Amino acid sequence: MKKTRFTEPQIVTLLNRAEKGEKITALCREAGISEATFYKWRSKYGGLSVNELKRIKELEEENARLKRMFSELSLVNDALKQVLEKKYGGL
Repeated sequence: MKKTRFTEPQIVTLLNRAEKGEKITALCREAGISEATFYKWRSKYGGLSVNELKRIKELEEENARLKRMFSELSLVNDALKQVLEKKYGGL
């Protein structure tokens, strides 16, 4: 996947400048991006503030951590069930 030159807070700042009335063509020229890229960013990050973006990232990281924990615990649970089934001949 191609790595962008811009961080997400920079993208949000650029979008906020456009919302405040700056011309999109001038912003794109200044940032060195195409208008298609600008509109793609706007569809993805439109209406977000930098703080909201940070909070979303934190929640995504926490969600990933919880999913890993759940998968590990479910593997342990399955293993324990198999051991008990072998030892007691089925429950």
